[in-house]
This record gives sequence, C-alpha cells and structure tokens, in this order.
Amino acid sequence: MKILMVITSHDQLGNTGKKTGFWLEEFAAPYYVFKEAGVEMVLSSPKGGQPPFDPKSDEKEFQTELTTRYKQDKEAQAALANTVKLAGVTHDGFDAVFYPGGHGPMWDLAEDPDSIALLEAFYAAGKYLALVCHAPGVLRHVKAPDGNWLVKGKKVTGFTNTEEEAVQLTKVVPFLVEDELKAKGGVFSKADDWKPYVLIDGKLVTGQNPASSGPGATVLLALLRSR
Repeated sequence: MKILMVITSHDQLGNTGKKTGFWLEEFAAPYYVFKEAGVEMVLSSPKGGQPPFDPKSDEKEFQTELTTRYKQDKEAQAALANTVKLAGVTHDGFDAVFYPGGHGPMWDLAEDPDSIALLEAFYAAGKYLALVCHAPGVLRHVKAPDGNWLVKGKKVTGFTNTEEEAVQLTKVVPFLVEDELKAKGGVFSKADDWKPYVLIDGKLVTGQNPASSGPGATVLLALLRSR
C-alpha cells in the first residue's frame, strides 16, 4: 500500500504575530500507524521541504508516546524535512491520501488549487480521502464529479466550534471548520470535545480532533485492507 500525506506549509496564526503549522500529534500518530503496517508513504506540502509545526503542539501537555518517538526518530525527521512539492504530485500509484490538521491548513491547503485538484482527482478515481481535526476544512472548495460539493449529504466531522472556542481562536481563524462543513451540505456530527471521533462515508474518512488522528489512520488502514 502507498499513502500520500499532505501537510501544511503555513506558519502564521492570522494577524496575531504567533506561529502555527501542523499539529505534531496529528502527523506522528498516523505516521507510525502506517509505518508499522509496512505502508509506503510520500510526504508532501505546498512549499516542499520542512513543514512548520505548531509550537503549541510541542508543549509538554500535548506530548504523547508517539510524539516522543518522533523526536528520537532521525529517519522520520529526515522524511518530514524533505517533503515533495504538492504541485508535482498526482494520485497515480497511491491508494489513499491523508491530511493531518493543525491550524495551518485553514490558510494554505483550504485555498490551494493544487490541493483542491488533487483531492478531486483522488475522489474521482475511487480512492480514499482521510482528513483529521482542522484538515476537513480543506474540503471547502472541493467538488465531486457530479459538480456538487464533495461533502454534500455525507457524514463528516472535524474540529468543532466549541473546541475552537476553548482554544480562543474563533475570531482568528479564517472560518470555522464545523460551520463550513455544514454550509457545504455536510451532515456534521461530533463527540464530546477532545474525545476521539472518526466517521466513514464511502471513500471519505474524517476525524474530529488531535485524539482522532491515530484512530483515523487505523480506520483508513482497515478500509484499504478490506478492499
């Protein structure tokens, strides 16, 4: 199996002067789920090279066994430091695409023509899309082959309004993931804040928050194995 992981290149948290990027757990947890299953991975980002991680995700309270493992894993660090440019990537040869979250994707990947085209191509080819936390927000401009919004009528989840309120960024982010998915016709549901929650609707897998990133990857892997 071969999975493409698409990671944000955006590092500015709106106009706050603070840094953002991808959320460390949301890369590390899926990375090791896939690695231990023998999956071949290609890591990509809009700018290529080293994607920025959200410094908050590196704080002690957000560390997990897998983020600690990543920090000791030179091979994983080298892979992440050398992401390929998204513009040169197609769905050919891949079984699925996985988007980790963090706030960064809301600014770049959500509006990136290459990302939008790639997701549409994966979906049109009958391949799986998996997106967790803020990453489901990158579906906001993505359409299905019939011309409707891809999420229209589909069961979806993502970072909730109450979770965004809890981190006090409701007024900072360019849009709210929950509201945007609903606006595009998604059938949005959620678990309690910060609890793992993953939904499957056809070829689309979405996870609610950082705690859903490992489970989301596990679900994707199970779907690929059961084909």
